[in-house]
Amino acid sequence: MTSDLFDRRSLPEDLLFLAARYPREDWTAHANLGGMAQFWLQRHDMFRELGATLGGAIAGYREGDFDARAFQGWLVPRLQVFLNELNGHHHIEDRHYFPVFRAAEPRLETGFAALEGDHELIHGAILGTAEAANALLVRIHASAGDLRPECDRYADASDRLIAGVIRHLADEEDLIIPLILDRTEAGLGLA
Repeated sequence: MTSDLFDRRSLPEDLLFLAARYPREDWTAHANLGGMAQFWLQRHDMFRELGATLGGAIAGYREGDFDARAFQGWLVPRLQVFLNELNGHHHIEDRHYFPVFRAAEPRLETGFAALEGDHELIHGAILGTAEAANALLVRIHASAGDLRPECDRYADASDRLIAGVIRHLADEEDLIIPLILDRTEAGLGLA
């Protein structure tokens, strides 16, 4: 299995034995989908939605749908929420949830190791996106010349981050939700 999040298309089949038993289309109706899992999936959906909104906004800005100052005012709070919430979410998973899941199903160890590796890669992409956003915002604030190079750099960094997050969320769900459905939240000590 490639550990590089940005090249991976899915998790290997040998890690998806529970996902085969509990297909994604059956999750929401399953009796064992408890409150914690529902909340966790909602958080993932929030990251997907905010990522899509951020991606759409930079595309719109590049097409001239926003003036630079309006874009700056729109971007700053949304990007801060996205990056901060993503960091906090991963911290909680690494410290609290992944150890529980690893202990419950040792056959998924390589999957959880990959997910933790993803968190490190995503953290690096977060830093790169924040750095590129800051460079763009400095140029906007200074009203200094052609913004296209900084805009392109931010768009590339943001697109890479969002694509990695989307891949990671799907892979994480494919490991964790079937495990919860199989063992229950109470059985895992999460309820």
